[in-house]
Amino acid sequence: MDKPLRAIVYNDVDDIPGQIWDELLADTAVTMSRSFWRVLARARLNDFDYRYVLFVDAREQPVGLTAFYNVTTDIAIFAPAPLRILLNLVRRVFPNFLKLRMLECGTPITITSPPFARCADVTDEKIIAALHGVLHQRAKAEGQFLIVVRDFEPNANALEPMFRRHGYHWTDSLPNTYVDIKWSTPAQYRASMRSYFRSKMLKHLKRNQAAGITHRLTDDFDDLAETLHAQWMVVHESASEFQREVLNPAFYRRLSSDMGEHSKVILFHQHDKLVGHALLLVDGETVRWLYVGREVAANDGLYLYIAQTVVETAILLGARRLEMGLTTYPIKQDLGAEVTPIKIALRATRGIINPFVGLGYALLNTVPNPGPRQIFKMEH
Repeated sequence: MDKPLRAIVYNDVDDIPGQIWDELLADTAVTMSRSFWRVLARARLNDFDYRYVLFVDAREQPVGLTAFYNVTTDIAIFAPAPLRILLNLVRRVFPNFLKLRMLECGTPITITSPPFARCADVTDEKIIAALHGVLHQRAKAEGQFLIVVRDFEPNANALEPMFRRHGYHWTDSLPNTYVDIKWSTPAQYRASMRSYFRSKMLKHLKRNQAAGITHRLTDDFDDLAETLHAQWMVVHESASEFQREVLNPAFYRRLSSDMGEHSKVILFHQHDKLVGHALLLVDGETVRWLYVGREVAANDGLYLYIAQTVVETAILLGARRLEMGLTTYPIKQDLGAEVTPIKIALRATRGIINPFVGLGYALLNTVPNPGPRQIFKMEH
C-alpha cells in the first residue's frame, strides 16, 4: 500500500535547508521562494505567525512545500455596504465582533495558485491529504475555529473535489485581474485599443503631464521605506474596500534589499515632490502590482495615471502577463485587464459546525462579478 506523505513543520523560514527549498521551487513562483517568505517573516506584518511545511515520502525524500500562518481576520471581510455599516456600528462597542484568529494556508499579500509546490511524481491528492492532516491537527491544538486554504485560480479548479473529500467548502473570494501582454511597446498597446478607451486614457495622460507629473522606475528603494509606507497608509486608511494586512516600513525596506531585481517601485513626482508610487514584483514572465501609495487622498486622476504607467512599465520590462490585483475593477478593466475568479477552501475544526461554514461565509460576504469589456479592437 502506498504510504501517505509525512509533514514536517518548521517554525523559522531558515530552518529548512536552502538547497532543498530551492530544488523544490525551481519551476514555481517567486512568491514561493525562501527570499520572499523571509521578507514577510522579518517584516512582522499584523499578527501573522508563520510556519513552513516540508512534505517527505516514505524514503524521507522531500517532495513538496507550503506555508501556513495564524492571523486575526475579519470573517466578513467582503461584507456588502449595508452589512458593513451595521458591523461598524456594532464594533464601536465590540471592536472584535466577527474578527477571528484563524489558520490560513497560502501567500498573505499576493496570489499563489495553488498554494503549494510539489515534485512532478507526487500527486495533488497525496499533498492535499497530508496538508489537511497538518492543518487540522494544528488548528485544533491551537484553538483555531476556522481553516482557510487560499488561493485557487482557474488553473487549480481540478483540486476542488480533493478538498471536498476532506470536508472543505469551495467558495468565492475576490477576483483577481490580469493583462495578457501581447505588445512590444506602449505605442502598440495604445494603438490596439478601441478609440473610446484610447482617448479616455490619453486624456488622463495629458492632464497629468500638464500638472507636472513624471515617473521613474527603480530597484533600490530601501532608503525611501518610511516615505513609501506613509504613502501606502494614506491609501489604506481612505479605502472603502476590504482591508487586512497592514504594511510597515520594514516591509518596504526588506523587499528592496532581499528581493534584488525582483522588486521594483515606480516613483511619481510632481515637479520635485514625490507624490505617489506603485510597488511591483517581477516573478518570471509575470509582473505583479502589489501596492499603491499616495501623498494625499484626492480624486484627481493620479491613480488612473499610475495604473496606466504600471501597464506600460510591464510591457517595457518584457513581461508576458501583468497581475493588477484585487479591487478597483472598472479602472483596471478600462486598461485591458480581465477579471479572473478566485476560490478558497474553508473548513471548521469542529465537525458539528462545519456543514454551516460555507453558507455562513457566503451570507456575510458579497463577491463582485464584473462583466467582460471589449477594450481592444477585434483581431482579424
